[in-house]
Amino acid sequence: MKRTAVLATSALALALLTGLTACGGGDSDTDAAGKPGAGATASKAEEVSPADRLAKLMITKAELKDAYEVEEPATEYAFAKSQDEVTVDKKECAPLAYALNQLPLGETTADLTRVTSKDANGYTYVTLNTYADGGAESAMADLSKSVSSCGGGFTAEAKGNSSPYDSVAAEQADKAGDESLAFKSTMTFQGTTHTMHSAAVRRGDVVAVYFAVDGRALAEGRPSDTELATTVVKTQNAKLG
Repeated sequence: MKRTAVLATSALALALLTGLTACGGGDSDTDAAGKPGAGATASKAEEVSPADRLAKLMITKAELKDAYEVEEPATEYAFAKSQDEVTVDKKECAPLAYALNQLPLGETTADLTRVTSKDANGYTYVTLNTYADGGAESAMADLSKSVSSCGGGFTAEAKGNSSPYDSVAAEQADKAGDESLAFKSTMTFQGTTHTMHSAAVRRGDVVAVYFAVDGRALAEGRPSDTELATTVVKTQNAKLG
């Protein structure tokens, strides 16, 4: 593995190991004089921004059982802070690079990420994305195409660091939301193989992306195969409706 890849993955391992925290015919909207009517005032008061909506949809520690922690990821260890910082050696694999690094999937109106953990036995990231009309369906379609096109792996680069993925394979997805998909990816670090499982679920104009990784295994040089936390995924999917 190139030194840049080692540095990038080492930072990821350190971040995960240390907790990844930062820690009809009703009232008119205007009256006869052209002034805002009661309907317009009420609509404005009830307006919720995409970001606020995702904040309400995101799972909380109180909603999870079994003593899970739900925290904000530490931004200083992020592989990239935006899609614009990422380059991929295979263009068709870009959606995968975004999904595996907690970046917005497609063209979003808002996104929000939290990382969940229990007894340091792996971490499950949850990234919620919301879209304008049709955007959620397009994002899911692009991710599905990326999974089927990038089985031989790909390399993503950002901020001078390189993150090579050895393989990607589709997995059986649990039925959830309006559509769902699941996949696994592998990478090699310090001579050991790490398998990371992911899933995406769309409900209306919201897409939830899940990603699991064992940061302790990365830091300690042990092979890992990290499954998504079932409690986290089921609770979040239920909250999406």
